[in-house]
Amino acid sequence: MKKTKILAFCRRIVLAVAAVIIGVRVYAWNAESLVGNRMPMPFGYGAAVVLTGSMEPTYAIDDVIIAKEMEYYEVGDVVVYQDGDMVIVHRVVAVEEEALQTKGDANNVEDAPIAKDKVKGKVIASIPSMGGVVRFMKNPAAVVGILAAAVFLMEFSYRKEKEKDDDELERIKAEIRKLKDEQE
Repeated sequence: MKKTKILAFCRRIVLAVAAVIIGVRVYAWNAESLVGNRMPMPFGYGAAVVLTGSMEPTYAIDDVIIAKEMEYYEVGDVVVYQDGDMVIVHRVVAVEEEALQTKGDANNVEDAPIAKDKVKGKVIASIPSMGGVVRFMKNPAAVVGILAAAVFLMEFSYRKEKEKDDDELERIKAEIRKLKDEQE
């Protein structure tokens, strides 16, 4: 009986993870396709994959960065902003009235000034070398594959559990028939 509860709990966890993955993908897809927002910031936080070496050695290609919306930015902050279809991660080198001057740590030239309202947020954390996993999760075929695997695992464990329950039920029925036969 205890194993049954563990399996049921595991099925719920798999369902919850699959639901979160689908929800995040639908949200991100809507933000990208409908609004052109390459880095949505739900609840003031967002994530992006570093695509170039402009911030090395601080951030390498395929690092995942986590950004948080901020009220203000200071010189030295690493910020994320969108320029057309590109999400750029660079360090603030100067703060002006309505704009920020940024530059990649590995670059020799500063970027054109960007309006403060174009900044998505300040980088607060990074996860090294996780970009491949994130890009994989953005692939629709991967999401469908994960869902199919989750459904298969849930169905497989449910069927094994049901077979065990059916066997137990048949054993109990046989025992009852045996007891009835003995009484007659």
